[in-house]
Amino acid sequence: MKVPKEYYDEIFNYLGQWDQPCACGLKIRRHEGKTYVVVTELYQENPGTSITYAGRKLADQICEAKGIDFNDMVYIECAPDTNSKLSFYDEEYYEVDFSADILHKYHQLDPKKVKAILDA
Repeated sequence: MKVPKEYYDEIFNYLGQWDQPCACGLKIRRHEGKTYVVVTELYQENPGTSITYAGRKLADQICEAKGIDFNDMVYIECAPDTNSKLSFYDEEYYEVDFSADILHKYHQLDPKKVKAILDA
């Protein structure tokens, strides 16, 4: 299950759970005065912790490596379309609010908004 390169501009290596080496796809865009960080799950190409389980630790590592102010960042997780017959491998984008409780932490984004951000 290979993730198409259109989902990311670069592979970002990070330390996951127990500081295990991990990798995700990464796109960074400026749109409407904010920095959008889009991390993409690489599934079998990621040797360690998934982007969802790495969460805030991954966000902090991206901010540090890329010189991004955490308070200016909109963090988005992407589950890419892998052309699987299983619906949970369909393309989805979620904005993550790390300060929210678990019920309000993830907000699925409308495809039009995603397109506007990625085309910026």
